[in-house]
Amino acid sequence: MRGFARRGTRRLAVVVAAALAVGTTAVAATGSGLDFGRKRTGSAAGGSRPLETATVTRQTLVERKTVDGTLGYGDATVVADRVGGTLTALPPVGQTVARGQALFRVDDEPTVLLYGRLPAYRDLAPGTEGPDVRQFEENLRKLGYTGFTVDDEYTTATATAVERWQEDLGLPGTGSVELGRVAYADGTVRVASHEAAVGTLLKPGEPVLSHTGTTRVVTVDLEVTDRTMARTGAAVTCTLPSGTATPGKVISTETVVVPADGKDQESETRLRVTVGVTDAKALAGLDEATVPVAFTASQRESVLAVPVAALLALAEGGYGLQVVENDAVRIVPVETGLFAEGRVEVSGAGVAEGTTVGMPS
Repeated sequence: MRGFARRGTRRLAVVVAAALAVGTTAVAATGSGLDFGRKRTGSAAGGSRPLETATVTRQTLVERKTVDGTLGYGDATVVADRVGGTLTALPPVGQTVARGQALFRVDDEPTVLLYGRLPAYRDLAPGTEGPDVRQFEENLRKLGYTGFTVDDEYTTATATAVERWQEDLGLPGTGSVELGRVAYADGTVRVASHEAAVGTLLKPGEPVLSHTGTTRVVTVDLEVTDRTMARTGAAVTCTLPSGTATPGKVISTETVVVPADGKDQESETRLRVTVGVTDAKALAGLDEATVPVAFTASQRESVLAVPVAALLALAEGGYGLQVVENDAVRIVPVETGLFAEGRVEVSGAGVAEGTTVGMPS
């Protein structure tokens, strides 16, 4: 082994640069923490101990990819008028609208917000059957109207309850729900923009306003190939404008087509990720901002790791470490694995937890 150490030392090339650790990717190490166990010893002249050493640790390495996101209220949904007439009232931008309240008014008659995933697509009247009937009846019941059974059938009992609801809204009590009288959303919404001005003569299908959810979220566009690190429920770390790091998690993902910015560019397919910040209080005072989001790209648990700067590039190829034992130094070839925040996973004969290795200067 001593002969190998002398020959290996002569063959050593440059010290591996810290830039080996994944380009612009931000990374993190957990387990033993970021105390690399580096210490200074005596002279490194000849075959004696190097000036600086580190300890091989067993820890979890986490490689992170950080991408800038946008803090806001998520993607906006545009609502169009389905009836036609003069737009007579709009809630101001930023106002919230809850179940049973008017999103806007056309000819002084409201289009009412209800909760549900299925959009309104037809008139509802006695004899109509389907899941849209159940969805409407569930909302009617939540608004306090009774006397009917919540099911897939629109009955005369449903019509009677609808008449009471219409009268309370100031509408003619027809007992039927015309298309355009209600609009559905997942829950309470926040008005994001006005797509038409009060006084506009609308044709059916013309956009009136857009809305978002009421919870502030961070929206990030990723490469489609990054789908595995942005699974729903995945933990992330968000860095706020103040520099504070706060935890979050992936709420949802969807594939979107981002239009080209110029005529010489092509549209791109991206993975749009919605991230929720765990501590909503951390967002106090913030409305819109750029928020870097760190996703876990790779993770290796309970592996041996050393500082990247401890690696030596061997002339015959591959990498090695200077293993320090008492006053002797020998070169041990190693296989490298994951790089993470200045540390690298290593394995090989002669390398174990607690081994002292040199830090070439």
